[in-house]
Order: sequence, then structure tokens, then C-alpha cells
Amino acid sequence: MADLNPRSSGHTFIRAVVIGGAVLFGLWALSPIVVISAGERGVKTTFGKPDELVYEPGIHFKVPLAQAMHTMDVRLQKGEGEGDAASKDLQSVHTRIAINYHLDPKQAVNVFRNIGPSTDIAADRIIIPAAQEAVKAVTARFTAEELVSHRTEVREAIGKMLRDKMQRHGLVLDEFAIVNFAFSRSFAEAIELKVKAEQEKLKAERDLQRIEVEAKQKVASARAEAEALALQRQQITPDLLALRRIENEREAIRKWDGKLPNVTSGAVPFINVSDKN
Repeated sequence: MADLNPRSSGHTFIRAVVIGGAVLFGLWALSPIVVISAGERGVKTTFGKPDELVYEPGIHFKVPLAQAMHTMDVRLQKGEGEGDAASKDLQSVHTRIAINYHLDPKQAVNVFRNIGPSTDIAADRIIIPAAQEAVKAVTARFTAEELVSHRTEVREAIGKMLRDKMQRHGLVLDEFAIVNFAFSRSFAEAIELKVKAEQEKLKAERDLQRIEVEAKQKVASARAEAEALALQRQQITPDLLALRRIENEREAIRKWDGKLPNVTSGAVPFINVSDKN
């Protein structure tokens, strides 16, 4: 009769898995062929000692058991970090940064030997401390206001320090960005008040300029009117006055209906010469 004990069947399955895994590992360890994928570089070790040659993507060979091939990722990596620092005027500044970087393919062996077999280890040991050091050093050169108004200069200074530090360890900084500066609440309120005061000052200056322009326009208009009146006075001559008087008399004669007034406002009245019946 067959053994139907579940515990015995489970032990058999586990033994089969362990044996199968051991066989696969043995085949892998004894295989002399290694494939390095695109975006990677290979570092071969012989009894744990790395060779000086950096292996490009493709098929390579190794001596089973004596040699091993370690792959190093040289593709673009992204990292973010944040930290606190003090500005030149002793304001507390919380800075958040973002970087893109990659392992220099030519330095794969040195990175493997001095740092470790992965970019994660390089980030923990080199990039994060270097970024914190650069941020603190550069932040201390500027006041809190200058960190905002000279943001590009600050970014370039931090990026240069970080790039030099990473380059010495076989890492390449592709891009560096300051995501945000955060200041204390009291300083932020002080900045807001200062900005408001500057805006009011600019508005007052614009109003003053407008008033000055309007005043100059009025002066120019009055000057032009005065010059026009002066020119008219210069053009009034006795002959012109006589001509205007003659023109007025002609206009009066043209409008007269031929009747004389019966009474005038003088002391002696006109005599009524109308016919009496």
C-alpha cells in the first residue's frame, strides 16, 4: 500500500527543490560563459582580486570556481536629498536638492575596489555626505536673502563642489538642481513685509513720476498759450484796429433798417419829424 503521509511528501518536495537549486548553482558556478548587458560594465575577480580590465557589454569567459564576473551599472541614476544649514546671517535654511549621476565606465574597477559593487553603495558612502558638505559650505557664503536672489550662483557653486568630490571617486554628476529653500516662519514673514514695502515704494515712485509728467505737461500748455497771446498782441497794430472798426461800422450799416430812434439816452431828445394828420 502506498505511503500517503503528507509530512513525508512535503519533505520529499523540499529535498527536490534544494537539490535542484544546488544543481543550478553548480552549473552557473562552473559555467565559463558570462554575458554583460547594455548599460553595464564587468569587473572580473580572480580569487577575490579584481583585474584592471573593464569588460564591455557582450559575452566573456571566466575560469570556473577561480574567477567571478561582477556587473556594475553605468546607467543614469537619480537621487534626492535634503538637509539643514546656516546662512551667512545665521538664518536656518532647509535645502532640498536633486541630482542625476552615473558611474564613469572607465573607473568601474576603481569604484568596485574602493567603494563597492553597486551605485547604491556609492550614493550612501560618497554622494550623500559630499552633497551635505557642499550645501553647508556654500550656504554659509550667502545671506538668506541672497540665497533666493542669487539662486543660480548658489546652485552653480554647490554643483561645482559636489562634481569635484564625485569625480575623485569615479562618479559623474550630470545635473544638479535646488528644488527648494525653506526658511523659518519669522524670516519668511520679514521677507514678505519687505517685499510689500518695496512694492509700495515702487508704486509711490511711479505716482510721483506721473505727477511730475502731468505738471510738466500743464506748464508746457500754459507756456504755449502765453506765447500765442503774446504773438497775437504783437500782431495788433493801429492799421489793424482801424480796419476792424471800419468792418464793424459796415456790419452795423448793413443791419440798419433806415429808421432813426425817437428817443436817445442823452439829455436832449430827438425831435419827432413824423407827419401829423
